[in-house]
Amino acid sequence: MGVNLDNEKGNFSSNNKGSVNSNAKQEQLDQFRVQNTGKPLTTNQGRKISNDRDMLKAGERGPTLHQDWHYFEKMTHFVNEEIPERVVHARGYSAHGEFECYQSMRHVTKAGFLQEAGKKTPLTIRFSTVQGAKGSYDTARDLRCVGVKLYTEEGNYDLTTIAMPVLINQDAMKFPDAMHAYQSKQDDDIPTASGAHDLFWDYVANNEEALHMVLWIMSDRGIVRSYRMMESWSINTYLFVNEQEKATFVRFVWKPVLGVHSLLQDEALKIGGLDPDFHRRDLREAIRKGAYPEYELGIQLISMEDEFKYDFDVLDPSKFWPEEIVPVQLIGKMTLNRNIDSYFTESEQVAFNPANVVPGIDFSNDPVLQGRLIAYQAAQLHRLGANFQELPINRPLCPFHNNQRRGNMRFRIDVDQVNYHKNSLANNTPYETPPEQGGYSSYPKKVEGYVIRNRSESFKDYYSQPRIFWNSLTPIEKQHTIEALSYQVGSVKSESVRQQVVDILVKVDQEMSYIVADNIGVNRPPGTNVPVSASYPSLSQFSTPSYAKTQKVGVLIGDGFNGQEVKNVLAYLQENGIFIEIISEKLGAVTGADGTKINVDKTFIIASPYLVDSVYVVGGNSGYQAKFMQDVSNFVHEAYKHYKPIGVASSGQPYIQPSENNNLAGVVFAANNPNFEKDFVAAIGQQRFWDRV
Repeated sequence: MGVNLDNEKGNFSSNNKGSVNSNAKQEQLDQFRVQNTGKPLTTNQGRKISNDRDMLKAGERGPTLHQDWHYFEKMTHFVNEEIPERVVHARGYSAHGEFECYQSMRHVTKAGFLQEAGKKTPLTIRFSTVQGAKGSYDTARDLRCVGVKLYTEEGNYDLTTIAMPVLINQDAMKFPDAMHAYQSKQDDDIPTASGAHDLFWDYVANNEEALHMVLWIMSDRGIVRSYRMMESWSINTYLFVNEQEKATFVRFVWKPVLGVHSLLQDEALKIGGLDPDFHRRDLREAIRKGAYPEYELGIQLISMEDEFKYDFDVLDPSKFWPEEIVPVQLIGKMTLNRNIDSYFTESEQVAFNPANVVPGIDFSNDPVLQGRLIAYQAAQLHRLGANFQELPINRPLCPFHNNQRRGNMRFRIDVDQVNYHKNSLANNTPYETPPEQGGYSSYPKKVEGYVIRNRSESFKDYYSQPRIFWNSLTPIEKQHTIEALSYQVGSVKSESVRQQVVDILVKVDQEMSYIVADNIGVNRPPGTNVPVSASYPSLSQFSTPSYAKTQKVGVLIGDGFNGQEVKNVLAYLQENGIFIEIISEKLGAVTGADGTKINVDKTFIIASPYLVDSVYVVGGNSGYQAKFMQDVSNFVHEAYKHYKPIGVASSGQPYIQPSENNNLAGVVFAANNPNFEKDFVAAIGQQRFWDRV
């Protein structure tokens, strides 16, 4: 099978203005996909192997021989199978999909993939955490990042976003400091996937610009329920440039169609031990079942003339652009519709860089963005080598030609001998392409001033927006944030650092700082919060929609159940796109009173109330009835404690009873309820019942 390394497949012209169909990337990757099943074992050079079990020895009990070329190839490849780990974003997971443009954006940008409604562009996405190493766990309270690589007809466009609209630093010079403080300590490499330690909070207390993003991480946004339910922002300010060379400031946001939802802190900590791969498993399972995750792409636009119009600096990455002031316009939708085949090849080797843009998208003077344009390229060269762009997952779909040569793992076989510009021997090719024919040209923005290391005074309002964020949270979200601060800062050993933290928290909210101070054993801080009363509904997760679709229901069941009732309920749940997990005493099948058999997915030993979104209590009989009843009761108790919807079959009523100590909010009973299925689905759609006692 030949590999077309020149990418000249499709209808591309020399100026990369041809078309890209939505399956083009998968068709390209198909050239690199290899099925080993049913094939003879060979070396990497194609030599067939007769014995892959024993090393070559001098006699059966003798020493091994240096000439064992097969062992040498096999073992040396094994010890070199891991590439250097990403210094941040090490733990991640990927999927494939497509982006569909809703409407032409040609009035603000000449980017080809945004020129016409209905245009589809293939893409690869990678979700990741920041603090933890590759072997850490998914549900840690952390900043989550998203890299989307769109394979456009004009080249690869990498749109990188994070799960909050503000960044921890205002200048790229400080990013290494923030990450050194955030990651595990040098002496003991502890903690893993957590910022709950002295160095990080010492950094926050002594670098005021860090507090804003840290508050977002301490809110429910820091422990997302699923990658499928995670909003993410570009943070940085880019430029849209149209055909008339008119520029507009732009920020991007991905809005999940399923809404924005989170775990509780207790759930996130427990799931980290029960299923470290919770988020990647959830993503993969949803795609496998055809419940394709969807995200709408929103843009916020500010004209160049209005750069100084607002009470925030449009170039400050530690400040958000309020949607109520700078509206979000939805311009397209991303659908993730295919799982990766190889984690290493399609996720570990994928390389993102915000400098990878296409004509019509350019860079503002955002000081963090300016630094990122260099940092990502250097990181990929370190991890993957000089030719990382030739790896299948990173290759553009359009043709690419230049005078770069050699380097580790060079795939291309460049048959021409002239590799410099300008030249006469090759007619001065590869040639430059004028902007009017699709060549990239930078926006001619005006630059003036002295060469200086300094920061704009307009960046130095560190507390107004954190105060607005706090004002915008619901009482439940505020309580969760206080609990997170108490847990994280309470883990700090230095009393001085704990005191310094509450001394800056008071500038956000006095009452909140007092509660945290009392919880972590330090003095209540002097002073009070900044006098800002503004709030924006868009900053609260409670303003986003919630659905029953793709929520996971744990069905607690034994033998002897009402077969018709349970079959009707399960069928209705599936009709509404709800995922079902049958949980019982042992694997195999449970049998109803009428002979109905239902296959069991998990036993109580493996299953957990933390790993499902709601519970359907059927009950029944078991060979170990006392233990079965205890397991069901424990499951129900934990689900109830975490405000999850609970459906109770007619046979499940003994497991949950009203009393003075509960109000059974969100508990739906099947007995004497002809609308049970609908009521239960409605409860599942609500997801949490915060008024439960």
